[in-house]
Amino acid sequence: MGTNGSTMLEPLRQGLPPIDPTAVSSATSCALSARYEAVGEARRFTRRTLTEWCADERFDDVCLVVSELVTNAMRHALPQDVHPGEVLPVRLHLMRWTQRLVCAVRDPSDATPVPGYSGLLGAAGPGDGDRPEEFAAESGRGLFLVDSFSDSWGWHPLTSAPGGKVVWALFRL
Repeated sequence: MGTNGSTMLEPLRQGLPPIDPTAVSSATSCALSARYEAVGEARRFTRRTLTEWCADERFDDVCLVVSELVTNAMRHALPQDVHPGEVLPVRLHLMRWTQRLVCAVRDPSDATPVPGYSGLLGAAGPGDGDRPEEFAAESGRGLFLVDSFSDSWGWHPLTSAPGGKVVWALFRL
């Protein structure tokens, strides 16, 4: 389940604020299967990890963000022909420094994540986020929540096989 922190950070380095990748004090990750129960599994994995790291003080914020990032990956980044329970290249990474925590979700999609009703660039037209029915919608605000509850967030495409992207959020501890 866990992997070496420096290796995990390699694809994240360009998108993160300046942090020495060799100074990761703890890092772990878990593979997620193609089913919505994976969101609950990601929350449980996050709770166990933060408790083990004695970093519970931001659990509520981190858990909300993990839920949103994993939900976005499940909803927008998986191919249409995926079978429920199939293990795909969707992975949750948690990395801890002395005073910072990063949660990152890797998924197989090359689509750009953008805040808004659709969650994906090109799925909504310019100005669509201003429609009143979208403000009251039950979905489409995930990245706004990520932005609100984390100290910073970002994403970048992965160039190595199998491709895709990493969406990350940073929390100060």
